[in-house]
Amino acid sequence: MNALDKIVTLEDLVTRLVRIRKSGQKIVFTNGCFDIMHVGHVRYLAEARSQGDMLIVGLNSDGSMRSIKGDKRPIVGQDRRAEVLASLGCVDCVVLFEEPDPLRLIQTIKPDVLVKGEDWAADAIIGAEDVKARGGKIVRISFVEKASTTGIIQTILQRYQGD
Repeated sequence: MNALDKIVTLEDLVTRLVRIRKSGQKIVFTNGCFDIMHVGHVRYLAEARSQGDMLIVGLNSDGSMRSIKGDKRPIVGQDRRAEVLASLGCVDCVVLFEEPDPLRLIQTIKPDVLVKGEDWAADAIIGAEDVKARGGKIVRISFVEKASTTGIIQTILQRYQGD
């Protein structure tokens, strides 16, 4: 499948999920900004995919990301971030969302497994109650040390300040 075919609207995804559910596949969902992709993201997404049969990534739109991280972000626009994510073999679908959090996506997609980073306290994971109420599970994945978008930006600024 072409990477661009993996970038879907929520409406198209809902249609696809009817067939996926009938086949008994386990649907995994995670979300994030994924502004500057790095090894931590790749390992996180691979681990998320290992939790089921299909990994759906909810991607914060540019507007959503600005509302969370401020006016200087994103560094990479939503279409390019989506394409990079969709190019990963472990990612089955990418769906953009405009809201500051993915609750509407989670309630619509109804994943069997909801994955977040271990920086999220179990009781603070958005959508966790919805997933658990349907018999699903929450998985928290550990971080790769010294791998973060913020760290990459800071390194660039420090090394190239004044050039």
